[in-house]
Amino acid sequence: MRSLKATKKIANFEVPWEAAFGYAQAVHVKDTVYLSGQLSHDGQGNLVAPATLNEAGKPVDFSTMEQQIRQTYLNAIALLARFGATLDDVVEETLFVMDVPAAFVAAGKVRKEMYGTPMPQVASNLIGVSGLAFPEQLVEITFRAVLDD
Repeated sequence: MRSLKATKKIANFEVPWEAAFGYAQAVHVKDTVYLSGQLSHDGQGNLVAPATLNEAGKPVDFSTMEQQIRQTYLNAIALLARFGATLDDVVEETLFVMDVPAAFVAAGKVRKEMYGTPMPQVASNLIGVSGLAFPEQLVEITFRAVLDD
């Protein structure tokens, strides 16, 4: 069996949780780029627009959902660019969210803005979850892009 090691390319942001969990932010194999779950961090690894938490450590305010989604897309765009890809190459995305109604409104707006069209040509999933990697995180998005190799 032939190994993919020689043809697999990876990209990371060099944020602490990559080493702590042990994964690549993006993997390019053949004509496909797979992005791990992206979140709304800045270049220093600080969460952008963190949610307010209650005493139990759960989000109580989802008003920063739009800001988190927008930064998450910007991080995905940066990773895709490392492989010569753009959002135009994305064929599928999955949004994991802490509040589906808030995410539906915010993501609808931000997705159209980021893809530059009122009807993005991408398969999309919106899934409600009970928790994400960081308590203040409201959204995590995975992407799959196919390139003309």
